[in-house]
Amino acid sequence: MSVVSQVILNADDELRYPSSGELKSIREFLSTGERRMQIAQTLSENEKKIVDRASGELWRRRPDFIAPGGNAFGQKERALCLRDYGWYLRLVTYSLVAGDKDPIEDIGLIGVREMYNALDVPVPGMAEAVRCLKEASLGLLSEEDAAEAQPYFDYIIQAMS
Repeated sequence: MSVVSQVILNADDELRYPSSGELKSIREFLSTGERRMQIAQTLSENEKKIVDRASGELWRRRPDFIAPGGNAFGQKERALCLRDYGWYLRLVTYSLVAGDKDPIEDIGLIGVREMYNALDVPVPGMAEAVRCLKEASLGLLSEEDAAEAQPYFDYIIQAMS
């Protein structure tokens, strides 16, 4: 939930006006909005490049995934993996725009372990895939912008680890 929504809900629950500290946190959130939007735009505009780099790095690190018997062996299986990489990148952009990890939690992590386990997809392998996605994404950003985006990737990786 965004800072703005959280402040409003907290104040309303307590039948009060937002405090000066809460208003300051909203001001800080809004002041970083343009930068967060630019980071999200950079990532979304470069999705194909990021997914290609990340998958190439993952296949280099884990060639067993694309070898016969691997979870990404075959065109259909590989396409499904690439689809998931794009999905996780999209979740990161949602969270950047919101300035909060809730979109990742609410949309992307509920039941993820169970789903991958049911499909016989190794969850540690997906965590490694997100690490590669993170590296490819952050490599396109300035140091300051990368520092803003990194926690969202780390949150996904931690949830899968």
